[in-house]
Amino acid sequence: MSIKSKTVTFPGRFAMHRGGHLTSPTLAYETWGTLSAARDNAILIFSGLSPSAHAASSVPDPSAGWWEDMIGAGLPIDTERFFVIAVNSLGSCFGSTGPASVNPDTDEIYRLSFPLLTMEDIASSAHRVVGHLGIERLHAVIGCSMGGMSGLAYCVMYPGAMSAFVSISSCTRSLPFAIAVRSLQRELIRRDPKWMQGNYDRSDPPLEGQRLARKLGMMTYRSAEEWEQRFGRERVTDIQNPGEQFKIDFAVEAYLQTRAEHFSGGFDANCYLYLSRASDLFDFSEHGGSLQAAFKRLKLDRTLVVGVRTDILFPPRQQRELAAGFEKVCKDSTLTELDCLRGHDSFLVEMDAFRPVICDFLEGDCR
Repeated sequence: MSIKSKTVTFPGRFAMHRGGHLTSPTLAYETWGTLSAARDNAILIFSGLSPSAHAASSVPDPSAGWWEDMIGAGLPIDTERFFVIAVNSLGSCFGSTGPASVNPDTDEIYRLSFPLLTMEDIASSAHRVVGHLGIERLHAVIGCSMGGMSGLAYCVMYPGAMSAFVSISSCTRSLPFAIAVRSLQRELIRRDPKWMQGNYDRSDPPLEGQRLARKLGMMTYRSAEEWEQRFGRERVTDIQNPGEQFKIDFAVEAYLQTRAEHFSGGFDANCYLYLSRASDLFDFSEHGGSLQAAFKRLKLDRTLVVGVRTDILFPPRQQRELAAGFEKVCKDSTLTELDCLRGHDSFLVEMDAFRPVICDFLEGDCR
């Protein structure tokens, strides 16, 4: 992926939440819209595990972003009203410092010497970017999937530094099912002979392990209902490797293979391992000793929690838990459960369902 994001490097030691430090880390970010004279119209967006900071097209980079239909003039996150910031997560491989970066203390690639990564580290590094832009209080923080956990960490670590919080298909902590899936994904990568304890040749990475991990991920990002409606038992028409006994026969198999090949070549394996583990480690209750105590630390004027009925990775009951916690400490809290077909990925692909909800909350002028 060609990186066209802005970057900022913060000199000195950056202490990590669970020990260790980084020296002068770099963060990649992109912005859209204009910061108001009062500096009170900024929205910070936290992404899921794999996206870059390129959430929407811009003059410097006109290619479509991962949330292209949500950010822009007249769209729910209206760039004619708001100054929008998206930061590539610390630990990622799209411009921000991560395991694939060079450690300035050793002039060697971090690889597995990178300190243990947490959502709190992602939140605190993003907070530095916000400060770099001269913003003291955000209009809103929005987090999707893993980004919802990063956003929640941001809200509890910097109470009062934002007016509103929007959590989309996220949680206060991962359920055992989600942890089990991610654990197996990480094992598939580490079992690839080319992984070599994280010391793989960057020109010949553990692609087979990454492809298998991505296939497993796609099975949890979408829903069984979608698979049935979309593919049924449809067979592939192209005859590939006809002499192979266990060749791909079904359309759903071909789809998973295509998605896996598209992803694995563009994301660093060690970065994936670190971000995946960080998703498992996050537990909102650690900020105070219990969920109730953690929620009491928040200082929010408004909250919105959005979930999807068919999401098996972050199911509706987790959205209800979030909303119930917000309701006890925030005077204006809303929970919306959408009847989308495409599971966890719905916030990326079922825009007709999500746009009105976000637009209503931000009181945008949606076209």
